[in-house]
Amino acid sequence: MTILDQASPALVALLEQSATLHQHLCPRQVLGTRIGMYAATLFGLALPQTDKRLVAFIETDGCFADGVSVATGCWLGRRTMRLVDLGKIAVTFVDNHTERAIRLRPSVHAREVAPRYSTDAQSRWHAYLAAYQVMPDDELLVATPVTLTLNLKALISRNGVRAVCDHCGEEIINEREVVRAGQTLCRSCADGAYYAPVASVNH
Repeated sequence: MTILDQASPALVALLEQSATLHQHLCPRQVLGTRIGMYAATLFGLALPQTDKRLVAFIETDGCFADGVSVATGCWLGRRTMRLVDLGKIAVTFVDNHTERAIRLRPSVHAREVAPRYSTDAQSRWHAYLAAYQVMPDDELLVATPVTLTLNLKALISRNGVRAVCDHCGEEIINEREVVRAGQTLCRSCADGAYYAPVASVNH
């Protein structure tokens, strides 16, 4: 029996889904999937969800995010995942029925401990990949109850609400407009955009 034979069948099935999205499996996908599965335990919810009860605030993009999504059913496209790009392998889950929030991240010691669970790995990367699949939750992960500093209901907004920017004329959804001096503005016009036009591509 190898170390990977000790991984739970539920985890293996989720990792297969995550690997399909990337054409490979990496340690961060495993971490994301394990964190998502641990969230199910902590919140007492059946995950991956088919509704929109759990919202995830993820602190980095990439493979980790897809592992979280596969395990929880929180997706950017379903508006149940928000990217707060802090460059950290961490995610805060919020139950929007109760507003209970828990931030989950790997233990700072996880990399140090991993080789004990995979002594015959051909590299550190392979040790992490294997060990993260079998390490106990309390050794691999850290869960911290937190309180959101933003208004979750305002962030989620309401279906069908639209506005038009008085400056650029573009439509704004999800109540993201800003009112300044009696004008309705999109946030790009109000506070500056992340892009600068060079030339029109529309003819």
